[in-house]
Amino acid sequence: MRYGDVTAVDGLTLRVEPGTVTSILGPNGAGKTTTIETCEGFRRPHAGRVRVLGLDPVADAAELRPRVGVMLQSGGAWLGVRTEEMLRHMASLHAHPLDVPALIERLGMGSFARTSYRRLSGGERQRLSLAMAIVGRPELLFLDEPSAGLDPQSRRATWDLVAELREHGVTTVLTTHFMDEAETLSDFVHIVDSGRVIASGSPGELSGDGSRNTIRVTARPGLALGPLADRLPTGSSIEEPVPGQYVVTGDVCPPLVTAVARWFSDQDVLVESMLVERQSLEDRFLELTGKALR
Repeated sequence: MRYGDVTAVDGLTLRVEPGTVTSILGPNGAGKTTTIETCEGFRRPHAGRVRVLGLDPVADAAELRPRVGVMLQSGGAWLGVRTEEMLRHMASLHAHPLDVPALIERLGMGSFARTSYRRLSGGERQRLSLAMAIVGRPELLFLDEPSAGLDPQSRRATWDLVAELREHGVTTVLTTHFMDEAETLSDFVHIVDSGRVIASGSPGELSGDGSRNTIRVTARPGLALGPLADRLPTGSSIEEPVPGQYVVTGDVCPPLVTAVARWFSDQDVLVESMLVERQSLEDRFLELTGKALR
C-alpha cells in the first residue's frame, strides 16, 4: 500500500491461524492500521494478494461481511443516534445476533444506553464500537486499539471478553500499543516496522528470543565460582562483575533458580538478595524497533 511516495505496507506477509488471538504490534506509522484496513476490505492493495477466510476482502465483500466483525479505531456510528439504538440497528443486519440487552449489561453500557453518540466519552465510544463488532457473532474479529481510552475495569472486561470469544472459536486480530495486553491475550504476535514484519512468534518465544535473562545474587564477595558453574544447566554461566554481586545468565527456569539457591546454601553463605530478571515482550519490541520516538 502506497500513499504518494510513501510505501506504508512494503511486502508485508503474515498468516493468522483460526481460533487464535493474533496481535500486530509496531511503532506509530509502521503500517498496522493500513494492514488491518486492507484485510477488512476498506483499502485495495496496490500489489500483492490478500485473503480473509479464503476470500478476497474487496471482490468478495458481500459474502465476507456477515462473517467478520470490525472495531474501527474511531467512528462507526452516527452522531445523533443513541447507544442502544445503534447497537440494535447493527443487530438487525445479522441473521443470528447476540442478545442486545445482555451485551449492554456485559460491557457496562447501561448508564449511557440512551445517550447520543456525540455525547459519549472516548471510553464509552470504545465500548460501543466493541459491542457493534461482536453483536453479529462473527467468525473473525478485527480490533484496532480495542482498549485505548478505557479505564482499568473496562480494559479488563474487554480482555475477558476477547478470551471468552476465543474459547468459542472466534479468531481475533488486534492492534495495540499495550504490551501487557498483547502478552496476556495473544497466541501469536507479529511485530511490524516500516511496513514489514520483522519478528513473529508467541509472546514467550519473542521475549525469549535473543534475551539476556539473569539471576542477580548479593552475597559475600570472593566466592570460588567453578563448583557452581559445574552445577548449572548447559548454556548458563556465572560471574562476579562487582565484589559481592553475582550474575547468573541463561534460560531462567525453576531448576536454575533452585540450583543457584542450593549452591549458596551448601556453601553456608547467606544470600542477602536474589533478583530474577526476565526480558519482557516490551523489552524485545524496543530492542527490535528502537527506543527513539518516531
